[in-house]
Amino acid sequence: MKQLWAPWRLAFVEKANHESGCIFCEKPAVKQDRVTYILYRGRHAYVMMNIYPYNNGHLLIAPYRHIAAIEAVPPAVLLDMMRLLQRALKALHHAYAPEGFNIGINQGRVAGAGIEHHIHMHIVPRWGADTNFMPLLGETRVLPQHLKASFTRLKGAFARGERKRVPSLSRRGQP
Repeated sequence: MKQLWAPWRLAFVEKANHESGCIFCEKPAVKQDRVTYILYRGRHAYVMMNIYPYNNGHLLIAPYRHIAAIEAVPPAVLLDMMRLLQRALKALHHAYAPEGFNIGINQGRVAGAGIEHHIHMHIVPRWGADTNFMPLLGETRVLPQHLKASFTRLKGAFARGERKRVPSLSRRGQP
């Protein structure tokens, strides 16, 4: 049997067993965005990198307030999250030119929420070539870029607040 070494995962496994606080409340309070991988701060919510990403550029949008369910999110906070989603998509287009996105909210542990008491949105950029045998057979994701390099690339894209022409994700130019 072949082995795939992923020593960076040990920090996640050990921390998951001892964590008592909420990362979505704690990380923005640190005020060291490069250390906490916070890319952009909005009025009611912020964008941060997922440090255990599904793909390079996997982002999270969370409100500053500790809110457990999307139906409890006040309208102003929800609007800010949607505006940050638009900004994040523009930054991802500019930085990585993905061909599509998975965007979602896992609400509740049974729905897959790793942090179930603070609502957050996932944005996973996708490319036609990002599927290979590793996730299917080895239950392992291969990421081609280091997290710190991804942060630098995305931070620049957020700072510009602009993007090149976004290709249509629809077929034949149809909305």
